[in-house]
Amino acid sequence: MKEARVQVKVPLVPRPLVKEPEEIAGFGVEKDKLASTNIRTVPDEPITTSPRGAATKQESAQHTTARIHIPVIELDQFRRVKRRRMRTFGRGRRWGKNNTRWQPAAAVSAVLALALLIPAILVWPRTDDPVKPIPVPPGTGSVTTPAPSPAVPVTYPEPQVRVYLSATGTTINLPLEDYVTGVVAAEMPAEFRLEALKAQAIAARTFIVRRLAANDTSGVPSGEADVTDTVSHQVFIPPEQVKADWTRLGKAKEWEKLQQAVRESKDSVMTYQGKAITASFFSTSNGYTENAEDVWGNPVPYLQSVASPWDKNLAPGFEETITMKRSEILQKLNLGANAIPVSAQQSGGWMEVLSTTQGHRIKVMQIAGKTFSGPEVRKLLGLRSSQFSWKTDGDEVQITTYGYGHGVGMSQWGANGMAQEGHTATQILKHYYTGISFGQASKMLASK
Repeated sequence: MKEARVQVKVPLVPRPLVKEPEEIAGFGVEKDKLASTNIRTVPDEPITTSPRGAATKQESAQHTTARIHIPVIELDQFRRVKRRRMRTFGRGRRWGKNNTRWQPAAAVSAVLALALLIPAILVWPRTDDPVKPIPVPPGTGSVTTPAPSPAVPVTYPEPQVRVYLSATGTTINLPLEDYVTGVVAAEMPAEFRLEALKAQAIAARTFIVRRLAANDTSGVPSGEADVTDTVSHQVFIPPEQVKADWTRLGKAKEWEKLQQAVRESKDSVMTYQGKAITASFFSTSNGYTENAEDVWGNPVPYLQSVASPWDKNLAPGFEETITMKRSEILQKLNLGANAIPVSAQQSGGWMEVLSTTQGHRIKVMQIAGKTFSGPEVRKLLGLRSSQFSWKTDGDEVQITTYGYGHGVGMSQWGANGMAQEGHTATQILKHYYTGISFGQASKMLASK
């Protein structure tokens, strides 16, 4: 038996004034099909207005109802149309004109991105909001690592120096830096440049540290001191005496500069292979320094001949001429009065240079038939340098020397010349002492 069909009329209200796009294929087909269905519409009625051009509320409502087209379709027809619409939509174009299939995934990704971004924006800190530390509840057992403390340099006690005063025959005990102050004041002119004074301070400190490290008391009369105050070791004047004398002479600025040189070079010594060197020095070079073996007979790797051109233009005693009698020369050299033949006395050929050193000084010479070294002649005749020339005039001999001192190590006038050119104390010392390094005096003596 066929079931009775009930017809239900459902009004559909389309969107007013919206024109469906005819270019969409699926929707265009359905529009044609809907046009063929049974649709009952309410006929349009004209709108009347009041004399003032405005409709009443009741008339406006009627006019609005009259303007709306209400299609009426059968329910079964609607169901069939809905199914056809779904099938047609599935077969039609999707997401634009390019017929691409990535837009749904992109839309979902954009929604997820916004879901993650919005909370982050809400909790993002403002520039004017202070950053508050996160409180740590007590008793959580957290361990905090303390910040490392800065390294504290190791200090060593200042060494003491025992100085034998030759004028009084007494010994004084004073700190190392005070001893260095007294040596620099006695050994180098206070008018020299600061860097030259610093170089002299390091050389003087190195000399005494070497003796202290070796417990060397040689040359000290009593044997109960470390060093004397004479040229046998280093000339020394007690600092209190230097300060009083220089203040009286109006040299207060020189005293301050001397103290500055010692202070800025404090505890510094020259070393070679970890040991303090023999820091020999002298006043003025002849343009070069000497190899240690040419003066003392034993080679020393850091006491080698180097050029020193500054002395000639700076040192007032670079060149000196003295006159001696021939008999005086023979006497000082322990030669007899008749050691020189008469013919040799007239020609002056009784003095002859046999060889010279790398430092341009006399190495070996012959006098009255006897051979002497240059340093030996210098010492016996009391000359300023072992580089000299001579000429005879009857019984007199004029000897001209060049430079002043034994020539080994640092030239003091050369150091001042280097300082005037802008060289530092370290550069000066490395020039005159070959291959040296620098160390700490107190550390070296504390570990002996």
